[in-house]
Amino acid sequence: MIKPEKTINGTKWIETIQINAEERATLEDQYGIDEDIIEYVTDNDESTNYVYDINEDDQLFIFLAPYALDKDALRYITQPFGILLHKGVLFTFNQSHIPEVNTALYSALDNPEVKSVDAFILETLFTVVDSFIPISRAITKKRNYLDKMLNRKTKNSDLVSLSYLQQTLTFLSSAVQTNLNELDRLPKTHFGVGADQDKIDLFEGVQIEGEQVQRMFEIETQVVDRIDHTFNSLANNNLNDTMKFLTIWSLTMAVPTIITGFYGMNVKLPLAGMQYAWMLTLGISVALIVAMLIMLKVWRKM
Repeated sequence: MIKPEKTINGTKWIETIQINAEERATLEDQYGIDEDIIEYVTDNDESTNYVYDINEDDQLFIFLAPYALDKDALRYITQPFGILLHKGVLFTFNQSHIPEVNTALYSALDNPEVKSVDAFILETLFTVVDSFIPISRAITKKRNYLDKMLNRKTKNSDLVSLSYLQQTLTFLSSAVQTNLNELDRLPKTHFGVGADQDKIDLFEGVQIEGEQVQRMFEIETQVVDRIDHTFNSLANNNLNDTMKFLTIWSLTMAVPTIITGFYGMNVKLPLAGMQYAWMLTLGISVALIVAMLIMLKVWRKM
């Protein structure tokens, strides 16, 4: 979809969302955007990057934003979105239709302090970076819940939820780090050349926000990993206790089986002619079981 043209302080803004082949052709023919650039900026596998074409004086920004697979289960990945300055026209590409990107763009558009295209871009990046924070807080809340479950019965559903948290943290932590690396590099690129004080302040603001989000995800990743380690330790301990009980029980049941099997043979056996021989065999079995349990206790196997 190519939305109607908008204006940012005299600069045209062309917003695109999930463009198809026909709309790609329109961008090529009507605005002169190279096919390779369109392929690059709409590739869902691209990572964060900034490219400046000195011949065309084009600037291309690629950044990563959170993309929800299942908000209730806190399953997130990241998808790229693109910003292109081409022949004095601003193009934005949101091929995955990421809600956070749409919110960031219109938040920057409605901001009365945004008085240039560069400020619009930096404000958009600031809001996108900021969109990771609510997800981090939701992960913290979910992590606290799973942590409490450690004191109760461990369920498979809790382990699945913990796995989802780890997957989400892996995707988002990596995206936050690569975004921050690019934000740190931007002031040294053509985009940062000749920056006035307002632009420098915007650079610092978005970098500080990126560093804060990075720290939040680093801490959350470490805590979730420790909870996972605790879950695994508890599961192993429970399994060991179960195996220990079954082993002792099987040894206990083996003793009367041996005794009764021995006296069940069709041959003359000692004491077989006694009136209460069955009580004798029962007594021998009980005595051997008690002796075995005492030895296991002494040897600290129980």
